[in-house]
Amino acid sequence: MRIKQIGAALAAAAVVLTVAAPAQAASRIIPLDLAAGQQPENIALEPDGSADLTFAYSGEIGRVTLCGQVGVIARIPVPADGDVPVVHRKLFLGGIVRAPGGDLYVAVSTGTAATGLYRVRPGTTPVQVAALPPTGFQNGVALDPASGDVFVADSFGSVVRRVSPRTGRVTDWATGELLAPVSGFGANGVKVHDGALWVSNLDRGTLVRFPLTGAPGRVVASGLGPVDDFAFHGADVVAAINQENRVVTVGHDGLRTVLSISDGLANPTSLAVRGDTLYVADSAYFGGTPNLLRARLK
Repeated sequence: MRIKQIGAALAAAAVVLTVAAPAQAASRIIPLDLAAGQQPENIALEPDGSADLTFAYSGEIGRVTLCGQVGVIARIPVPADGDVPVVHRKLFLGGIVRAPGGDLYVAVSTGTAATGLYRVRPGTTPVQVAALPPTGFQNGVALDPASGDVFVADSFGSVVRRVSPRTGRVTDWATGELLAPVSGFGANGVKVHDGALWVSNLDRGTLVRFPLTGAPGRVVASGLGPVDDFAFHGADVVAAINQENRVVTVGHDGLRTVLSISDGLANPTSLAVRGDTLYVADSAYFGGTPNLLRARLK
């Protein structure tokens, strides 16, 4: 395993996980209903700490409250003729991000003209604000706070696109081998942080940093394994390693596993950090029980 220097953004001490006491276990792992299609692909946090989840194949966006109540806040129609590339499902919900005003933006793949970026306002019908290539696999999303645009990673197209929710304009913002898959999924999770767009490449096990100025991207961490989504805690990266059932941190002292299958992980697809609280969404794509896990980072 090889970890490259991540520079000033990862210069602080590595994260240490504090496991909740047994009496608090029920508040740490919230089981989801596999039979109902509650397999979470991505996560966005509300101001009150509730977690909004995209349920990958059902078209539903769920909300999990801090006390563990699970509800559905919106549904994106599943097209009868949908055929998402490779997974061959009628629909796949990828990334979700929350804009400051409360709008949610969700990446949707269907293999049809319904593929695109959707705006979700709870209690109303989701609206497609931009069409995206139906041959692609729309995955992670990130909001550019300066412009209000949304970055969308295409895991098959070796590209991250910039989408304007206001005009529907779509541009190829970053392309090339750093984002390309090897045999399955390339560009996956995306985050805007510290003046750059950060992108994980699942097949290559890398984290890539593209300055928002348009300068060329570079690999800043490698040897991560099948890395899906990631987030930042201070100057450290916290990443979900999907098929290996691990959550790791990457800091100045290298890569450290802080959560594993023994903690309840079941194919972690995405995570979010608020303060010292870590949220992990487990999809159970390859077995186990889907859930939302919360833990404390120090």
